[in-house]
Amino acid sequence: MSFGMDSLPLYAQVASALASDIAAGSLSPGAQLPSEEGLTDRFGVSRATVRKAVEHLLAGGLVEIRRGRGTFVSEPKIRQELTELSGFVEDMVALGRKPTARLIEKRLVAADTTVAKQLGLAPGTKVYRIKRVRIADGVAMSFDETYLPLDIGNKIVRNDLEADPIFALLEGKCGVPLINAEYQLEAVTAEEQVASALGIPKGSAIFLVERTSYTEGFRPIDYEKLYYRGDLIKFVTRLSRRTRPRA
Repeated sequence: MSFGMDSLPLYAQVASALASDIAAGSLSPGAQLPSEEGLTDRFGVSRATVRKAVEHLLAGGLVEIRRGRGTFVSEPKIRQELTELSGFVEDMVALGRKPTARLIEKRLVAADTTVAKQLGLAPGTKVYRIKRVRIADGVAMSFDETYLPLDIGNKIVRNDLEADPIFALLEGKCGVPLINAEYQLEAVTAEEQVASALGIPKGSAIFLVERTSYTEGFRPIDYEKLYYRGDLIKFVTRLSRRTRPRA
């Protein structure tokens, strides 16, 4: 078949044709790509050429592999603005999406060096660790580890953590106002636990957000490690130019 782009390698011509289908909506977000056999028949090329074309689309973020299911057109990335302290549920509701959660674990653990430092505790102090998968419109978006001081955690874990946002519980039932937070954002690859929870291949690109939230008196009250799928979200912020003295 002629693609009208004879100067490009065959795999690039196939990838370009599929990208055009995605842009035109013929292959909509979430749709599964035709089988390898179907693509070889459509374009009249070898399986090796089809595989390389799909790899090209994967590299460009247009498609994604869902383990055990096949290759699908990627969902548009969610735009997450880092301009104020807010929780996952608040963010998704503001974007018109339906947030849900799946609880994986809630248990007492000994604070390691990092957790202890972030919560202002001595290493080995008992804290509550909560692990959840955060979901938007049925798609797993992030894997969250939350660490809470023992006194606060005892109150939080009594609630339905698949339905109740922890920020809302802290400010509502616990009467602990959240004043500000410190964020650290890092690009990492998904280890086995995170990959399995999010349904993505091990080694996939993800964002790790470490967030320590503070209440009155600059007291740390909540430390989180938030693993966001890199193919589904982008972080945006706005910066002001520092005032400089006139020459």
